[in-house]
Amino acid sequence: MVYVLNKDGKPLIPTNRHGKVKHLLKEGKAKVVKRTPFTIQLLYSTTEFVQPITLGVDAGSKIIGLSATTEDEELFSSEVVLRNDIVELLSTKRQNRRTRRNRLRYRKPRFLNRVKAKNKGWLAPSIRHKIDSHLKVIANIYKILPISNLIIETASFDIQKIKNPQISGTDYQEGEQLGFWNVREYVMWRDGHECQHCHGKSKDNVLNVHHKISRKTGGDSPGNLVTLCETCHSLHHQGKLTLKITKNKSYRDAAFMGIMRWAVYNKLKEIYPNVTMTYGYITKNNRITNGIEKTHTADAFCIAGNLKAKRSSVIYLQAFKRRHNRQIHKANFLKGGKKKLNQSPYMVKGFRLFDKVLFQEQECFIFGRRATGYFDLRKLDGTVIHKSASVKSIKLLEKKSTLLIERQVA
Repeated sequence: MVYVLNKDGKPLIPTNRHGKVKHLLKEGKAKVVKRTPFTIQLLYSTTEFVQPITLGVDAGSKIIGLSATTEDEELFSSEVVLRNDIVELLSTKRQNRRTRRNRLRYRKPRFLNRVKAKNKGWLAPSIRHKIDSHLKVIANIYKILPISNLIIETASFDIQKIKNPQISGTDYQEGEQLGFWNVREYVMWRDGHECQHCHGKSKDNVLNVHHKISRKTGGDSPGNLVTLCETCHSLHHQGKLTLKITKNKSYRDAAFMGIMRWAVYNKLKEIYPNVTMTYGYITKNNRITNGIEKTHTADAFCIAGNLKAKRSSVIYLQAFKRRHNRQIHKANFLKGGKKKLNQSPYMVKGFRLFDKVLFQEQECFIFGRRATGYFDLRKLDGTVIHKSASVKSIKLLEKKSTLLIERQVA
């Protein structure tokens, strides 16, 4: 499928007539404006007849499914992988900042910029990224296809109801920690003031509150805390004991969907006409009724509603990646009290991290670089192409960006 723009840059119906596209490019009547997905712009005036195209969006906290269809054919199918490392990176940044300040004299804050920001519809950076990512990938499709309708599935979840099916009324405001002066006291009371690993067999009366998942990513919520005796706690952190406790189910994805639901939907309605919302049970029913497999792109196809359309054999896998690592030094000290640089050079033999390159007739991305000129090459899905390819054997196709895209044939 070749995507086509008119002379003014407005999208037209794409074409499969590759021979005609080659002639237009050869005769100078069109130019290439994008390599992936392959898009050309006509350099002469033409009619602007377009068919109704519906874009289905399967919103998610980790992966977005996209499918643009007419009544007869699927014109675009894509799966977008979102970043999920922002929480941990910001926690590391905060840890390093506090470490630096502890080594220096105390400095009085100049202004309360964080408090002011939170009073203006503030959202956590991780959630803001996911919302902006939805808007960005949808905008990219509008640039290459004349979309007439947009349907988005954003399921809402009642997390309190999931935890406690009997909850109602003022119980929502009171919460599970009501009546306890801090989280630590509540966790110990919940666990019966007993070690949840040995259940008192160690005879150690000193109790600690342990984080099941690192505080960086799991936080200090009661669901991530458990009571352990001093003996079990120490042995676990020494690597001598594996805890016999069950990790609580994470509701982070459900929480995101609840927060982003209206934010994304309302923003889309401000930007585009004919935006509607659908629900998960409708998508599931359409998928099962028509015998369609369970994937993010298949769900998006069902959301679009043109269930008799011919499915595309090409799927564009997209992934968001961080642009640059701003941490200057690694956290651990080397021998002699020196810190190792955490940043690699901006360019290595003319290549950057996540540049798209051609290696032995295969398109892939640079996932790792060595100063000697050897590169770790992989596909976006993690498939290893070569762990140490020489710089002499690769050719640059596209420079890196925050959103990488790769064409895959199903």
